[in-house]
Amino acid sequence: MKKPLSQYYLPLFFLVLLIIVWQWLSARTIVAFWILPSPLDVIKVFQEFPQLIWSHCLPTLVESVGGLLLATVLGVMAAMAMHSSKFVKQILYPYLVVSQTVPIIAIAPLIILWFGYGISAKVFVVVLVCFFPIALGLFDGLRQVSAEQIRLLRSMGASQWKIYRLLKLPASLPAFFTGLKLAATYSVMGAVIGEWLGGNAGLGIYLTRSTKSFRTAHVFAAILTIVALSLLLFGIVSLLDRLLLAWHYKKLDEYEDTGSRPRR
Repeated sequence: MKKPLSQYYLPLFFLVLLIIVWQWLSARTIVAFWILPSPLDVIKVFQEFPQLIWSHCLPTLVESVGGLLLATVLGVMAAMAMHSSKFVKQILYPYLVVSQTVPIIAIAPLIILWFGYGISAKVFVVVLVCFFPIALGLFDGLRQVSAEQIRLLRSMGASQWKIYRLLKLPASLPAFFTGLKLAATYSVMGAVIGEWLGGNAGLGIYLTRSTKSFRTAHVFAAILTIVALSLLLFGIVSLLDRLLLAWHYKKLDEYEDTGSRPRR
């Protein structure tokens, strides 16, 4: 089923309207330039300092991707372990939840003490931020697999590994990718927060330095770059989702066309 064009042009129209109002406020000096620079001033930052922005963008991208990949491996292992053993679930699940209740800034001294100011500290923060949605998404997906289908495969003599490979893993992938897409957007934020702890390069460092020197146009440029990186990683994961789960989205489109409800 084709999506209505309004889904695309209405958000774009609203964005253009915001930029026009923003430029009008800046041009009439209703808001001081050091509080709200004009969109043209922000564009000039990208035109005049592309090398500066790229030199800070690359470390953040490396930290985000590295932390996201490591969080994916650890999250998959934790989810499968919790699903395979109720004993392991009772041990790990509470700590999985607690890991999201501790503010990163509260453990910043420990992170610096353990990892220093290098890239490992930033990757650790990204893993800490991304681990939870990935592990929880896959774990919930595995739990929601139909018990009737599992019993059917067992009655046909399927081993535990074949049940995982043929039923549980394919059925849990939609929930897994939902968590992975959330983690992809969190990864850049986690890298920026990690850079606030200290370092020499990165968008978090660039953002902090620009704020302290009241270069507000550079602050907006850093924010736009962070948003662009987050959307890039989200888009890559969404593309993988569409490619690997084409069968799933085909069924969803068929259900939307017929108006019936999908079965698990």
